[in-house]
Amino acid sequence: MVQLLERMKTNSRHFSKKSETSNTSNGTMAPLLLNSTWDYKTADTKQYTHCYHNYPAMMIPQIADRLIAMYGQNAEILFDPYCGTGTSLVEANLKNINAIGTDLNPLARLIARTKTLKIELQILDLYLKQFNDFGFALNFGQHDLNNVVVPTFKNIDFWFSGVVKTKLALIREFIANIVDINIRQFFYVVFSEVVRESSFTRNSEFKLYRMPPKKRETFNPDLFSMMMSKLARNRKGLIAYLNQTKGHSATTSVLDFNSVEEIDYIESESVDIIVTSPPYGDSKTTVAYGQFSRLSNQWLGVENAGQIDNTLMGGKRKGILKFGIDIADDSIDHVANVDEKRAKEVYSFYHDYYQSIQNVSKTLKHGGYACYVVGNRRVKGITLPTSAITQAFFEANGFHHTKTFMRNIPNKRMPSRNSPTNTSGETATTMNYEYIVVMQKD
Repeated sequence: MVQLLERMKTNSRHFSKKSETSNTSNGTMAPLLLNSTWDYKTADTKQYTHCYHNYPAMMIPQIADRLIAMYGQNAEILFDPYCGTGTSLVEANLKNINAIGTDLNPLARLIARTKTLKIELQILDLYLKQFNDFGFALNFGQHDLNNVVVPTFKNIDFWFSGVVKTKLALIREFIANIVDINIRQFFYVVFSEVVRESSFTRNSEFKLYRMPPKKRETFNPDLFSMMMSKLARNRKGLIAYLNQTKGHSATTSVLDFNSVEEIDYIESESVDIIVTSPPYGDSKTTVAYGQFSRLSNQWLGVENAGQIDNTLMGGKRKGILKFGIDIADDSIDHVANVDEKRAKEVYSFYHDYYQSIQNVSKTLKHGGYACYVVGNRRVKGITLPTSAITQAFFEANGFHHTKTFMRNIPNKRMPSRNSPTNTSGETATTMNYEYIVVMQKD
């Protein structure tokens, strides 16, 4: 159970709330205009520990930073119920605000925890020196590769060459023997990226697609150089994070629970602000978080790593029922008129999304803000107004709408087109815009 913490001062930049959040809220949706100040086209999105690991559809830190500054000036606790790799958690810590995050993907939780760790550089550098010596010996054939214990999991030989499997196993063994748990996690985060980049996966894709045979024949990744390069990059980000948070007492908890079912780990009305970017839809048909993470999770020893997408929002299909909320019911009806199966998938996501919002709402203090960064995806050529549905779901749980900002998506790694009919050559735009929906608890 998370207890209320002693009030802390924040060091965030202050924005004019009056100029950016003025809105005539009369229960209707006002027309939205693009707000280019939220685009951050040229911004460095990899500052501090945000540089640690690629991940699908990451919320850029500038958005989390700005929302906290606008709606959480006196916040003590920030909550992100779909924290992914912890963008909002890092931004909260940079402002000396305590943070709580949860995510069902073990890899995401590992990255989020590691990004908020304050690791002693002197100890880290000792292990980096040890790993440098280890890698030198590895590259120059000074390790016996015949007695290496390589893990066994489904399709490992499909995704990795024999030499890569052996070297990954050796690197994993080195990391497992690191005594300091924080530094061990620091290394595992880098190892995760190397796993994916040294596999036969086409790394330009979220989903697992095998590279063509000719490319596989000449594919010879230098695992040691990849590890050292990423370790150096992450060390630099860590130094910047440590310098920025020097003297701060904020803490972070990254938890493993399903917000769709319950949130017993957080006291009711204990959270000051929620800043999050929930999934745009079920993982199987939108952003495949589970597929993206599968190989890393398998090498990290996660059980049932191939089933993660089934556990996320909308992962289990349900029969369609009515919400009693027109904009949600009408949207699902439109899809059902075209494809009943796809309508069930859409309904299943929104069913879980509503249950999650209902549970998340209970954690927020009265007067606190929930800031949700969402995308209006297209299914069967029909745009699903998730931004308006988000507003309606919160309003059904005792919130009023403060503002919705509409932004281009110049920085998020997202598919810009898909094939709605699964017919070769037929494509349609998916999401070019995001909507930052700000709700306040009455």
